[in-house]
Amino acid sequence: MKLYFCTVLENLLKNISNPVDVRKLHASQLPILAAELREFIIDIVATKEGHLGASLGVVELTIALHYLFDTPNDLLVWDVGHQAYGHKILTGRKDIFFTNRQFGGISGFPSRKESEFDAFGVGHSSTSISAILGMAIASSLKGASEKHHIAVIGDASIASGMAFEALNHAGVCDANILIILNDNAIGIDPSVGALKEYLTKVKTDKKLAAQNNIIKALNFDYSGPIDGHDLPKLLSEITRLKAVKGPKFLHVITTKGKGLQRAEEDQVTYHAPGKFDKISGERIPKEKSVFTKYQDVFGKTLVELATKNDKIVAITPAMLSGSSLNLMLKNFPKRTFDVGIAEQHAVTLAAGMATQGLIPFCAIYSTFLQRAYDQVIHDVALQNLPVVFCLDRAGLVGEDGATHHGVFDIAYLRCIPNLIIAVPSNEIELRNLLFTAQKGLKNPIAIRYPRGFGAIMDWEKPFSEIEIGKGICLQKGTKIAVLSIGTMSSIIEQSFEFINNKDEISHYDMRFVKPLDEALLHDIFRNHEKIITIEDGVISGGFGSAVLEFAAKYHYKKEVKILGIPDSFIEHGSVCELQNALGLNPKSVSKYYN
Repeated sequence: MKLYFCTVLENLLKNISNPVDVRKLHASQLPILAAELREFIIDIVATKEGHLGASLGVVELTIALHYLFDTPNDLLVWDVGHQAYGHKILTGRKDIFFTNRQFGGISGFPSRKESEFDAFGVGHSSTSISAILGMAIASSLKGASEKHHIAVIGDASIASGMAFEALNHAGVCDANILIILNDNAIGIDPSVGALKEYLTKVKTDKKLAAQNNIIKALNFDYSGPIDGHDLPKLLSEITRLKAVKGPKFLHVITTKGKGLQRAEEDQVTYHAPGKFDKISGERIPKEKSVFTKYQDVFGKTLVELATKNDKIVAITPAMLSGSSLNLMLKNFPKRTFDVGIAEQHAVTLAAGMATQGLIPFCAIYSTFLQRAYDQVIHDVALQNLPVVFCLDRAGLVGEDGATHHGVFDIAYLRCIPNLIIAVPSNEIELRNLLFTAQKGLKNPIAIRYPRGFGAIMDWEKPFSEIEIGKGICLQKGTKIAVLSIGTMSSIIEQSFEFINNKDEISHYDMRFVKPLDEALLHDIFRNHEKIITIEDGVISGGFGSAVLEFAAKYHYKKEVKILGIPDSFIEHGSVCELQNALGLNPKSVSKYYN
């Protein structure tokens, strides 16, 4: 396809405020619009940051869909939503797109409350086919069978069990749906698994595509693969498929990062590259931190432990680089397993390994472990198998917003029997908990830690085993006891700068939500007038709730104030902005010491 650069652009995008304006263009103008849209995305994301590569890869597909379908009457669902920037720009949010992922601005993902063009809210992968099938069935029941229903899903997402469940159901329905496979051979990290290998063969073997086809076997009308950057081909094939009734499947080949050379060459980094030069694509280096990211503390420590303990294995559901298990893969490739976007499988795989004496470290982002809740209960905890869950991105994560904040894990895990819940306050505690977890624990354990950098430079100290369920006193006072878990400990330390009665305040790092240190809690309740708990998880059912349950059980009448995440979904913004808005910053916390 011819590339159009800024010297020949016709400012088509300037006059587009919704898809109706796109449909007024002649088909021959659409490649020009694609070049302008791609430049617009690059220009904004270069300075405001965000998810770049996925959206650049589907510019032509986005234009074709809004050109040929009557959105929002025809329903369009984007899986995950990393690739929906072009969609947002063409559907009335061009002038405010610079606020994308900013505090008070538009979401980085499709959101039903944000626009009628966002037919379904997304953030976690592999939901689009189920959602669009549900919409299509509803249309049929309402007598609107002429309505079109389109889902765009990536090759990494379609390998998930939920996507296959939806395909299995859709294949025996007469629902009018079109599933578009955006096949670029990569999610955040390169796609893995047998399906990925199959799709790779389909791209070059026309006989395989035409005859021995998995999708056709599921009763879909399969077409493709076609070049997803060739607008005439896209328009022609999608127009043909519009006239076909029932479930249809279009296999589209795209290049993640298309149009920016650096993004095409380094697709993992440019999934979300931070700030970069919009002309050269060169990333603008951030000021180098003297501290280490928690994920790297985890990754480096696990390699160190695995060097001495050959029973240790590592599992991740498609988050090798994000969880720093790429370090394990480099050093122990046969003991590191990326299972793709399959959290349920990851957990039960770990359970199976644990039955045979291995020590599985299952690294999953806190928000994604929600997708494997039954497996945590049924396959791990019920059998009391010593799986080590390493919950990265716990607490507020920032600009990804409500779908990604790891604020529910304490509440949804605390009610599970046999499961230990540990919350390290710093890098050294994380390191020692990882060490403790592989020392022959008889129970499963969840170790949660935040996104971003720690605050200790010299954290690679000799290992020290931590007693399970044991909290520690960091400061002894006379009247008020503050109980913190995790990195909220640093908020408490900073809050002391705003008060004059520091000698009245005791500070305890509880370290474990389950089991609670009841001996320490008895001492705290007997010797203080007021108890304050603070956590970066939801208040409902969280750490503070556990302390209240303890107080009720032993008939303590002391005042207990719980600080944490309120009973509402928290939108996007920097962690600092969100903490300020929620009253979880040091100055706000200090007001409770009076």
